[in-house]
Amino acid sequence: MLKSTLAISVLLLVSSAIAQNIAHIEIKSLPAYHPSGSAIYAAGSFNGWNPQDEQYKFKKDDKGNYFIDLKLNPGKYEYKITRGGWDKVECKKGGAGIENRLLTIPTDKTIHINIEEWQDRFPAKLGISTASKNVRIIDTAFWIPQLKRTRRVLIYLPEDYAVSKNRYPVLYMHDGQNVFDDATSFAGEWGVDEFLDSVKTKKCIVVAVDNGGVKRMNEYTPYDFTLNQKNPKEQEGEGQQYVNFLAKTLKPFIDKKYRTLKNRKNTFVAGSSMGGLISLFAVLKYPKVFGGAGVFSPSIWICKPQIIDLIKTTGNKVKSNIYFYCGKLEGPAMVPDMLLAFETMATVSKSKMTTVIRDDGKHNEPTWRKEFPLFYNWINPQTP
Repeated sequence: MLKSTLAISVLLLVSSAIAQNIAHIEIKSLPAYHPSGSAIYAAGSFNGWNPQDEQYKFKKDDKGNYFIDLKLNPGKYEYKITRGGWDKVECKKGGAGIENRLLTIPTDKTIHINIEEWQDRFPAKLGISTASKNVRIIDTAFWIPQLKRTRRVLIYLPEDYAVSKNRYPVLYMHDGQNVFDDATSFAGEWGVDEFLDSVKTKKCIVVAVDNGGVKRMNEYTPYDFTLNQKNPKEQEGEGQQYVNFLAKTLKPFIDKKYRTLKNRKNTFVAGSSMGGLISLFAVLKYPKVFGGAGVFSPSIWICKPQIIDLIKTTGNKVKSNIYFYCGKLEGPAMVPDMLLAFETMATVSKSKMTTVIRDDGKHNEPTWRKEFPLFYNWINPQTP
């Protein structure tokens, strides 16, 4: 493992030395109701999917047309256009989400794009639920005392839960809208319920907590953070309060109401992107509570110095099963950032860990859905 990670690091250093190329992106059309004067940004694998990065803000030419020149190393990139937040991302007419746009450097030099609609013009989509019959809502407004706000919380109970006396491991997942149901998902569900319905052994309870919408980045970031280098105003990181909620409020509630295996070895946490970051933080802050984590495509970039320092100082207390996953198509910084976290953890912790890096891995729900069964089988929850 050490040799392979060192080889990857060398390759990344070599690739960074290659001369950068410029891709010129022009927006040819905007929705008729586009808010006049609103800022437009490119968010993608080239900037950690930051939806409001001033370095990737579109400019206007003398005719009032939006454009941006991206200076990038050769490679393949994914991106979308936003107005400063994922609640204001581009979408299709009618409000349906779009696939990530693709950009190949140096082949693509000038790209013309059309923005059909903005997501914030549409209410939450209403569709036919794809959730399994084994999924139910615990509460549409579960009180979070640490944040003084409410949240929808869902639970998946194994098929035999009602007819058995078994106790089960519990997996806590973030971005609950995306875990079970395509009708509530941002860009497709993970299909966790369908997968677990098909599993004959290793049953598990899954508790999914919806994200906080406009508060998502705050709740999934454990430290105060800055999105814009040109506007260094800090935003409050609420990740510590959110993880306190999971460990001190939600877990005791679940353990009291349902037949769970309460010990550390049978309590897991998982999420992707910002949810991957907060899953790693949860294990570091509560090593006696969470015995395993699925760290999918973690957004280490938003607080890299702090999270690496935390690993160095507290990682020796962690003895968990940690599954690190990232795709090479997610951007040049994603893989090295994840490897840095993994390698730093490996120097101080006796945790059982693995890193999975997929050549074709993208930063989206279909990719994480495909990876979830592999993670689940690796952590290997055992029902007595």
